Amino acid sequence: MTRPTSKLVVWNRRSHADIVGLKSKGIQGRVINTLGEHIVRGFYPPGSLLPRESALMESYDASRTSIREVIKVLSAKGLVETKQKIGTRVLDRSSWDIFDADVLLWHPFDTAEHDILRDLIEMRQFVEPPAARFAATRATLDDIEQIRLCCDAMHRSMNDMVAYADADVQFHMAVFRASHNSMLDRFGHIVASFLKLSFRIQQEALSESENPIEDDCANHLKIYEAINRSDPSAAEDLMLKVVLHGKASLQKARRQIKF
Repeated sequence: MTRPTSKLVVWNRRSHADIVGLKSKGIQGRVINTLGEHIVRGFYPPGSLLPRESALMESYDASRTSIREVIKVLSAKGLVETKQKIGTRVLDRSSWDIFDADVLLWHPFDTAEHDILRDLIEMRQFVEPPAARFAATRATLDDIEQIRLCCDAMHRSMNDMVAYADADVQFHMAVFRASHNSMLDRFGHIVASFLKLSFRIQQEALSESENPIEDDCANHLKIYEAINRSDPSAAEDLMLKVVLHGKASLQKARRQIKF
């Protein structure tokens, strides 16, 4: 097998971590991101053994201590396991912590075999409309105010796709919180960084002439209004519309992006 370089694969001239504003710190952070991405992207396929410590130290320009700490982190994420006299083996995908923010972000977006963006959209179709329905009947005055503030932030940042994506994610997090369902709230926090990434992809790839951001912002405002007037059916239907609109935009964006 050809030894992978330590350079991260980039999307649109930036790594996934740069897109969502995550910055790894120090040598260990760099190696965790690089080796983790190499595993998830199949440079080291499930069932294969990672190179010995000395080879990893050379390949990733890191100390023995750093490599051992990296392996511990990747083990905690379910990517690898280490056994005495055998070495460190890459585990099957079924063992990976797929909702781990790093594992999500290490996935490629240009292959149909493991289309993590498609999977996320499908999960959102099942999860977010009911969250909006619950929010319409359970939201407190503070919850409703937070959702309104997120709408305001989205409206103010329509000319800044980075800020708009941030505000968009915060809107959905606010709806999850307003559902007052701990499982739904937890799901929102788990996928927050990945939501931001998917929003940035679909928003940045669309042309200004189509002006989709104004429509998207208006649809989010309609969700707020439905929650504010305690209309669960409308809130659920409107949230599904937003998710499906995002799905269509993402599909179009991916056709426009050259990976």
